[in-house]
Amino acid sequence: MDFLPITIEDMKKRGWERPDFVYITGDAYVDHPSFGPAIISRVLEANGYKVAMIPQPDWKNRESIMTFGEPRLGFLISGGNMDSMVNHYSVSKKRRQTDAYTPGGVIGKRPDHATIVYGNLVRQVYPNSPIIIGGIEASLRRLAHYDYWDNKVKRSILLDSRADIISYGMGERSIVEIADALNSGISVSDITFIEGTVFKTKSLEGIYDYIMLPAYDEIKEDKETYARSFYTQYTNTDPFSAKKLIEEYDRGVYVVQNTPGKPLSREEMDFVYGLDYMRTYHPSYEEAGGIPAIAEVKFSLVHNRGCYGACNFCALTFHQGRIMQSRSHESVIQEAEKIVEEPDFKGYIHDVGGPTANFRDTACQKQLTHGACKERQCLFPSPCKNLRIHHEDYLSLLRKLRKIPKVKKVFVRSGIRFDYLIHDNDDTFFRELCEHHVSGQLKVAPEHICDEVLTKMGKPENRVYEEFQKKFKDINQKLGKKQFLVPYLMSSHPGSTLNSAIKLAEYLRDLGYMPEQVQDFYPTPATISTCMYYTEIDPRTMKKVYVPKNPHEKAMQRALIQYRNPKNYDLVYEALVKAGREDLIGYDKKCLIRPRKDGVGKNTNDITFSSEKSGGKRNTKSKNLKDTRRNVEGIKKAKSKKKTIRNVHKKK
Repeated sequence: MDFLPITIEDMKKRGWERPDFVYITGDAYVDHPSFGPAIISRVLEANGYKVAMIPQPDWKNRESIMTFGEPRLGFLISGGNMDSMVNHYSVSKKRRQTDAYTPGGVIGKRPDHATIVYGNLVRQVYPNSPIIIGGIEASLRRLAHYDYWDNKVKRSILLDSRADIISYGMGERSIVEIADALNSGISVSDITFIEGTVFKTKSLEGIYDYIMLPAYDEIKEDKETYARSFYTQYTNTDPFSAKKLIEEYDRGVYVVQNTPGKPLSREEMDFVYGLDYMRTYHPSYEEAGGIPAIAEVKFSLVHNRGCYGACNFCALTFHQGRIMQSRSHESVIQEAEKIVEEPDFKGYIHDVGGPTANFRDTACQKQLTHGACKERQCLFPSPCKNLRIHHEDYLSLLRKLRKIPKVKKVFVRSGIRFDYLIHDNDDTFFRELCEHHVSGQLKVAPEHICDEVLTKMGKPENRVYEEFQKKFKDINQKLGKKQFLVPYLMSSHPGSTLNSAIKLAEYLRDLGYMPEQVQDFYPTPATISTCMYYTEIDPRTMKKVYVPKNPHEKAMQRALIQYRNPKNYDLVYEALVKAGREDLIGYDKKCLIRPRKDGVGKNTNDITFSSEKSGGKRNTKSKNLKDTRRNVEGIKKAKSKKKTIRNVHKKK
């Protein structure tokens, strides 16, 4: 067992004259099953194909992709485990300082829109070589999409990268079928029949049972058309019920999305995760400090994939799908037994999870033959009557892992879906989760507390989280443990107004909690929320949605969630005044912040707002002035009292 070749010398040691595929990736080479390129390359190897790796080539130098010459069957290209734009930029579009998938965490070792850049580079050097693109970046841009970073609707990445095929979603099965087709002598332009792929054509002859989406020129000019087209795509992501989708581009070019690939069986999942991975980064990176991303996964176990939670801001529906797939207990335990033999293993398995840790099975029996419902959700707005809610299988797996010699503790750090757990009538799993698998804090994702915002997020009403919170507290009290929930919260999601953010701040005040980190909504491709952000329309209902887009308003919403941070004072003050909520500026325990030291806010006397915008009765000019005078009088009294105390001390 060894790493796949990254140099010509590595290839010659294996006795190869030429690889079948050259895999170009925007990440450094990490041979671990938590990294997509590792899985795809090892699956191809297991099927008899020779794969050589070119990690993070210098896209400004043509020779960087010529290490192995032209491969026998073609090039595979992936932007990396993360979307290259998310990897490079924060939600405020500021350049990040580090890259966890690069040696030493150095930023800038891959280009923006890496898949497009690499694809064009290969096409320049090897104009006739087949190019297959995949990974998260290609998968979520497979059809025309809104690009947040350029703020415009872009074409399918298949066209801009000049590739031949996209292998979208989790591509283990489709990549082998593509390889087999190429190996049998089929021209890449004729590989139009594989599930989970996208191809381009100038003729629709022979293509049946499809939906013709609006043409690219139509959706880039009209936001309502874009929203309708996007929702058609969203309702055709299930492998059992979806139809082929076709978009027309200039000069009669069509991009055709075949139906999604079927989910892997348990045996196939076991096969994929049981391959001979080196389970770490290539040793050539050691001198530069290694690859930081390995730390999060080295002692963790992935037991499932897919998610029927289907939050609107999450792209899993488009990438992994809503049908759960899981590994057998034996497969997970075998991997755990490899982990405990690692020289730096300290006895702690950091996580046994996946997209949602406590999902192990399909939501209902129907999904096994008919797939997930097109326009109904399993958990939102409330659990479907057909949803099977149980934790016996997952709990059994955790118990087995706890018994492995050398294992001191097994943690669950992936997202626990609280709105699923709370509806389980059997508390056994909840109790054992708190007793054995939480280390002081359990991270959960309520995201917000305003029901009008939660509806836009595809999340349950806040009362569900409050019920979960109470039960978590009760169970820990009975166990004699002091453990806490750490809620993930999101600001500036479509539907969130300034008043929504203030309500969230008040909720946190009453809870006595201020989060250390806040995620501002990030409009990434292929989510309902991103469609809302761009169009200001909810594609599910085609109704208008308020979307906070102004950077300053977004900063205010984010600051309100961390209102206790002194750095946020000015933004919080401005937000409260703008919303007509000066009642939250003062010395009362219900106030979020205190008045300024001089007692007068900037331009307070000149600020008036309409009640329609602020949604409250506190927004008249006279009310602002009264509050300001009251605050000034309070400060004067406080200063007088301090002066008296100082004089008494002097006399003593």
